[in-house]
Amino acid sequence: MACRYIKSHVLNLFIFAGFREHELRTQSLLAAVAGAILLSACAAPAPAPTPASASAAPPEPVFQCNADGARFAVGQPLSPQLEAAARVRAGAGTVRALKPGEAVTMELNGGRLNLDVDARGRVTDVRCG
Repeated sequence: MACRYIKSHVLNLFIFAGFREHELRTQSLLAAVAGAILLSACAAPAPAPTPASASAAPPEPVFQCNADGARFAVGQPLSPQLEAAARVRAGAGTVRALKPGEAVTMELNGGRLNLDVDARGRVTDVRCG
């Protein structure tokens, strides 16, 4: 509300200044400059800068799978506990069980452990990727 009031008076000063006598022009110019300064107070303040370290998320851990650490799983029945233990020992970030005839993606993921499982649900091979 106050900004609207100030804006209307500044506009009136600019219009009125053009029709006044020469001796009042200096006075009108000063009033217009003062009005412009008051209008600048109505502007929204600039947002405070945020530190880069506070807004940046911590980097995700980089996993490098080593299938030799999970060789103990070969021949054992697949279970969530076995998957978790094999993942930890291999240093992998993720693990997936690959059943016979199952469609799988072929992208290489160096942090993933693959457990090949036979039809009976036993682990036949471990590999990374």
